[in-house]
Amino acid sequence: MQFIAHIRESDGHIQTVEEHLLEVMKLAESYGVKMQIKHITGLAGLLHDLGKYTHRFVEYILAATDLNSTDKPRRGEVDHSTAGGKLLFDFFHNKNHDSYKIILAEIVGNAIISHHSYLKDFCGPDWESEYLKRVKEKVAGLEEYELSKEIFFENVMSEREFNDYVDRAAAELEQFLQQNNPQNFELNCMFLTKFIFSILIDADRTNTRLFEANQPDEEELDTNKLFTLYYTRLMNHISELKDREDADSNINQLRSRMSDLCERFALNPSGIYTLSIPTGGGKTLASLRYALRHTQEFEKRRIIYVLPYTTIIEQNAEEIRRILDDRDHILEHHSNVVEDDIQDEDDELQDGYVTAGQRLKLAKDNWDAPIIFTTMVQFLNVFYAKGSRNIRRLHNLSNAVIIFDEVQKVPTKCVSLFNLALNFLKESAGSSIVLCTATQPALHYVEKELHLNQEPEMITSIDDVIEAFRRVEIVDRTTEPFNTEQLAELVLERIDDPNDINNVLIILNTKTVVKKLYNRMKKWGTSIPIYHLSTSMCSKHRSDILDKVKEHLAKEEKVICVSTQLIEAGVDISFDCVIRSLAGLDSIAQAAGRCNRHGKDPLRQVYVIDHIEENLSKLPEIEAGKRIARNLLIDLRRDSSAYGGHLLSRSAMELYFESFYMEQAADLDYDIKELNRRKMTELLFGPKGDSDSYYSAYRRNKGINLPLMLANSYGTAAKYFEVIKQATTSVIVPYGEGEQVITDLSGTPSVEDLTTILRSAQQFTVNLYCHEFEQLNENDGIDSYFEGQVLVLRERAYSKEFGCDLENDSSMAFLGY
Repeated sequence: MQFIAHIRESDGHIQTVEEHLLEVMKLAESYGVKMQIKHITGLAGLLHDLGKYTHRFVEYILAATDLNSTDKPRRGEVDHSTAGGKLLFDFFHNKNHDSYKIILAEIVGNAIISHHSYLKDFCGPDWESEYLKRVKEKVAGLEEYELSKEIFFENVMSEREFNDYVDRAAAELEQFLQQNNPQNFELNCMFLTKFIFSILIDADRTNTRLFEANQPDEEELDTNKLFTLYYTRLMNHISELKDREDADSNINQLRSRMSDLCERFALNPSGIYTLSIPTGGGKTLASLRYALRHTQEFEKRRIIYVLPYTTIIEQNAEEIRRILDDRDHILEHHSNVVEDDIQDEDDELQDGYVTAGQRLKLAKDNWDAPIIFTTMVQFLNVFYAKGSRNIRRLHNLSNAVIIFDEVQKVPTKCVSLFNLALNFLKESAGSSIVLCTATQPALHYVEKELHLNQEPEMITSIDDVIEAFRRVEIVDRTTEPFNTEQLAELVLERIDDPNDINNVLIILNTKTVVKKLYNRMKKWGTSIPIYHLSTSMCSKHRSDILDKVKEHLAKEEKVICVSTQLIEAGVDISFDCVIRSLAGLDSIAQAAGRCNRHGKDPLRQVYVIDHIEENLSKLPEIEAGKRIARNLLIDLRRDSSAYGGHLLSRSAMELYFESFYMEQAADLDYDIKELNRRKMTELLFGPKGDSDSYYSAYRRNKGINLPLMLANSYGTAAKYFEVIKQATTSVIVPYGEGEQVITDLSGTPSVEDLTTILRSAQQFTVNLYCHEFEQLNENDGIDSYFEGQVLVLRERAYSKEFGCDLENDSSMAFLGY
């Protein structure tokens, strides 16, 4: 009998189980090499679909793909993912084997049984083990388990060869755990499990996609050759900059010197480093120069930029595409256009045949591009969020150069999780990390500290550099509160200033007051162009508005722009005057970076005001930062020499972050209020012996120890993880070329076409809160494709002035998400 893994939709061709298992094993091995765990990952690939070696699955898949049948079986009704995990448990999880084989059975087995959903709890809040329920206790659906093992050893690999393979995998596990800080056993096992899970999902889906598209194995891109070419093009660009008329200006000379320092620093070994270039100091090119040189020296496979706001992604990606003269190998990943739909194990993603929704799961979305731009939200989701779509990308963070632009925007509750992820990437995954900002946060100051390298700063004489870049003075106007009317008067006063002020930027903390000020200024009936920016607009929309503003600035025409904080990080734009609503010191510094950015004037003014109409109740981090910054301003009013005499000094910034993290110390480990404020870090790698752990509760309630080496609650942790508090839904909007994207999705694109279309859709997405989505849906403003997995906004629901015109102030605005 022929046992079937997949049946191709286009021509009915069969991929056998043997072919699929061996091909996925080979792919998984190739992905695991970079972390010296090829046999561990290969073992996951080898056994993941063992359960397809059953007569029942053959009957199921033939019935499901029978075009003449009207009685289709329920999708996923045959369990084929438990068998592989059960085999490992039965063979190696006993006292006859050493501890490494037992741990191997648990780690790889969990990845296998979970590869259509998400990692299971070894021990959960109900004092049960979802893992044990599957590999030890489950009976239904495993009636042909013995047959599956027999056929596997006959057709795929003999039992002796299999045992030899497991021996090699166990040896890799032992070496990995001994080399990577053995004191952090649970922590290392947690991250290792996630990487193996990531590799299995990517290898499985990649092989299925290639089979469905009837394509041979993809040739691996020679990134070393590509990065060498990129480096040559970048240096040619830098050489051209040195030939410009303004190359001898003080700021451009400083930019050039810091760029040279970054190149020399690239010769240092992999680690976690800081790049504290002041705002406007050319950190995008300097960090790219470091990355390209470092990839050549240490054979890194990928360069990843992680940014706080979607606004910056398109701008920076386009600049680098232009400099490197390549539009094919630079990926922008703003958000998940396709949302993971994880219900339970019956909701199988790839059980042998492909539907319209299935094509979305197979579309290439695994961060395998040489250069990637993404957001902090997406980076954290890759490590900790539920669903296979996020974690599929994780393994491509290994052996990479990862540059965090404006790293101070890490959400407070995620600081510990962020630090731990970076430490693992440095110490176990061979990646180099660059924390790139003018306002370095004190991430080494917290309990679960970041493991910075010794002497981590790339720029020498940093205090002198900061002083040399001073182009603004902070004007404290917080002694008297401002309402919208008074703020509009201040804007009018500044734009009419006879001292050559042609343009004003106003940055406020909430979308509501931004829109209110914008509408108030529009009533002036003035000929001065006034623009509005917020996260209710898609990335391309915001980019187009910024381009219009830049045109006015280049022509030295009068222009006013009012925005949320999305404009203050990484956007290369310069105004004569900036007004900033009081917020954290890092935000004030970033806002100041949009004023007199290129130093064409001796000094310009940044006014800090206190806007009394802002409701920060849903923005606790901004509220806390505002409170600490206010105290620093009071200190300066009392003593003008405090903090070196200016608010943006390094000593002021260090005190600000230390105060901020000290005040937020209880929240740094991500409390889960639904679980009695249990910390996320406890669920992921807390010690078993803790009297308050689920492991201890299991023993108290059942009277026996949990019969496992690991007790982590991976599934529960992912269930409750959100970078932002409120769940959002991504919708594609009909702005500009977004209309064509929607038209293309309404057809029947192939898997390969979908990969291209979904990447194009990134810059035309907006994230809606539940109440926003429900309101639009009730008013028939939402349409959907691919069995409801891709959502689009109808044309009448999107405004060319305000985007999705629904007012809401929340934590998402803080991230510019």
